[in-house]
Amino acid sequence: MKFSIKSIAACALLTCATGVFAQNGQVVKIAFIDPLSGPFANVGQNQLKSWQFVAEQLSGAKNPAGVKFEVSGFDNKGSPQESLNSLKAAIDQGYRYVTQGNGSGAGMAIADAVSKHNARNPGKEVIYLNYAAVDPAMTNDKCDYWHFRLDADTSMKMEALTSFMKDQPKVKNVYLLNQNYSHGQQVAKYFKEAIGRKRADVKIVGEDLHPIGQVKDFSPYVAKIKQSGADTIVTGNWGADLTLFVKALNDAGLKLPMYTYYAQVTGTPKALAAGGDGEIYVIAYGHSNHTGEIGNLSNDFQKKFNDDYYSYSTYNGINIVSAAMAKAKSTDPVKVAEALEGLSVKSFAGEVQMRKSDHQLQQSMFVTKWQKIDKKNTYSVENTGYTFVAVKQMDPYVASTPTSCQMKRPG
Repeated sequence: MKFSIKSIAACALLTCATGVFAQNGQVVKIAFIDPLSGPFANVGQNQLKSWQFVAEQLSGAKNPAGVKFEVSGFDNKGSPQESLNSLKAAIDQGYRYVTQGNGSGAGMAIADAVSKHNARNPGKEVIYLNYAAVDPAMTNDKCDYWHFRLDADTSMKMEALTSFMKDQPKVKNVYLLNQNYSHGQQVAKYFKEAIGRKRADVKIVGEDLHPIGQVKDFSPYVAKIKQSGADTIVTGNWGADLTLFVKALNDAGLKLPMYTYYAQVTGTPKALAAGGDGEIYVIAYGHSNHTGEIGNLSNDFQKKFNDDYYSYSTYNGINIVSAAMAKAKSTDPVKVAEALEGLSVKSFAGEVQMRKSDHQLQQSMFVTKWQKIDKKNTYSVENTGYTFVAVKQMDPYVASTPTSCQMKRPG
């Protein structure tokens, strides 16, 4: 996936030398279905720009298929029902590729609808590229042939995170704060299971599940955390629900080590910076200070939008799909889906593979820590003077989890 200029040129020359493939020069339209209004609009807007920016940067001769990618936004308002309306509108407009990430409820609705549409409309099949909906069920009991996940699921991230936390002797009394929907519930569930296996001495001293996108004041939750005697917080919160929680921690002057999934996401870094130095960790498949092509893309994105590029799954998505199109010599979703199965490509953090058994991308994971920028780590997140620095990189096998998927394939 991480192609050097030389390799891109070589690929272009090879294409010319062997004859132009059927897909070369075609336009591939991707429908982005996520919140563009409401409490999580700032995240959705950032990620739409991320898809569009990478699509523009890696189009034509800059991808092995020679296709041009175009991404258009459809506002699902964070709702499964609105997601279905958006999906229907996209299909009616001729989109054969859809992507979504914010909310597994919406993701499962899309996956089910795509599967039914494809069964009923041979010749008009659609592929669903899931770049951030992380419910493990989507690649386990609810897996579907037309769904491909580019992010690591909740259980994978927790395997990696607890592999790091077990070696942190300060972690003894943990408070779990999460959104009350599938993702938040599963963060709590998988943490308890994993830390129980790896550090049986760690105690859960408190746990809360709160309504998603509805809490405006987290001070009552912070008061409970303070009263619990917790020395560590674990949260899968994202967007406004994490930003407002951090603000409440700042207001209460409560500085505890916090292990998160999404502290790098729009709005939260500014809240963290307002609290100064703190022991904040993120588990993710990338970090703020990559070098090479992905680092250049991040810097260019910041210059263009005055915003951070953190959804690296958009980069993985464009690259692995274009590699599949080159392999299939076609943009037809039927042929591309077949080519995607088991496909391995080089990424910004080693090789990634779309596991054939469940369509879950296998990839390296990073634990990153919040700190002030320095000579080695220069990327200023949200222009705060702070950044997320990789303190541990784990090979794909560390986070890889087994699957119960019984994939039903067409034909």
